[in-house]
Amino acid sequence: MSTMNTMHDAVILGWGRSAVSPVGGALSSLQPHEIGAPVMLGILQRFGIPLSAIDAVIAGNAMGAGGNPARMLALAAGCADRLPALSVDSQCCAGLDAVALANGMLAAGNADVVIAGGVEAWSRAPIRQHRPRHPGEPAIEYGSPAFAPDPARDPDMLLAAARHALAAGITRGQQDDWAMQSHARAVAARLHVQDEIIAIGAATCDSYPRALDQRYLTRMPVAAISDDERVDAATRQAHAISRIAISPSADGAAFVIIATRDAARRLNLRPQFTWRAGVSVGASPETPMLAAIDATQAVLARTANKIVAMWGVELHDAFAAQAIAFCETLHLSPAQLNRHGGGLGRGHPIGASGAISLVRLLADMHHAAPDGALGLATIAAAGGLGTAAIIERC
Repeated sequence: MSTMNTMHDAVILGWGRSAVSPVGGALSSLQPHEIGAPVMLGILQRFGIPLSAIDAVIAGNAMGAGGNPARMLALAAGCADRLPALSVDSQCCAGLDAVALANGMLAAGNADVVIAGGVEAWSRAPIRQHRPRHPGEPAIEYGSPAFAPDPARDPDMLLAAARHALAAGITRGQQDDWAMQSHARAVAARLHVQDEIIAIGAATCDSYPRALDQRYLTRMPVAAISDDERVDAATRQAHAISRIAISPSADGAAFVIIATRDAARRLNLRPQFTWRAGVSVGASPETPMLAAIDATQAVLARTANKIVAMWGVELHDAFAAQAIAFCETLHLSPAQLNRHGGGLGRGHPIGASGAISLVRLLADMHHAAPDGALGLATIAAAGGLGTAAIIERC
């Protein structure tokens, strides 16, 4: 397990995100820098921070297939050529990992103000192919890379979720009900979340959340079912993963501005939040969605806190079964998790999803949390990775 240094006092000066738009939607014609740069500039303008104050840009991205999206968006935003820019690919964890790495950069004295988060243009993701090994062989197209060298330890993400749902006794009905609740919360919060969204063209609000009912849920096709042949087919079917219980592929971006307290004073800005701790962990590749539990337990132990002490908890729930397992394992009330809808109700722009969860937490706490309140954001990633962070309202 690796953890970020939190001995210095890092503060959060600003935050924001784009709307989350399903693949093929309002952001589908844009490259990562064309989504990320407007969000970055919108945050700076909203919080009164000059572009010249930024010392570095760190951006998570998972679908870009190489290159340096952070450098692209820094230059697209008009940053000075001298500004360093680092892209992070820890898949779903990348956006939240980027903020933790920015905190480490501040702690090392390598920067005073960093903008960090994630961006994903899934709609424009390159077509992936494995290069032929020998002349005359065709290139082999693939949708997802390997996340563990042993294929037996690298199950399809949907299959891994279905296997865990069956093993944990989480039924399709429970999952579908959870997804319906996530959508209902997101629909009810449309006006509430508007002030955290930086509009990009027609993408002015999260477009995926909708009112669902039981008739709609029963029509949803099965996306994955456990392959455990020790269990009869009817039981496996009863614990299957339906399409509505999966966070859909999406485009989007989210960033925060994190700085030293001295830099905040120089800029004459009042910090809104203190970064208390960030932790990244490795867990079992066979059950990647559970790594958020490990990361949460680690960050709580690091700060000597209990989850019941958190004013708010944001988990990017790629699967309803993941959110249910998270609450059951950590003894967390479902009402305390993702109060205004999670990834199930918004969508999953992979490299940005962790940063979006953090921005959602910051926005909610800014609206309603008292001084000294703590909040937790967490996410899991393919290959068995988990990241979690705790912030405190100043």
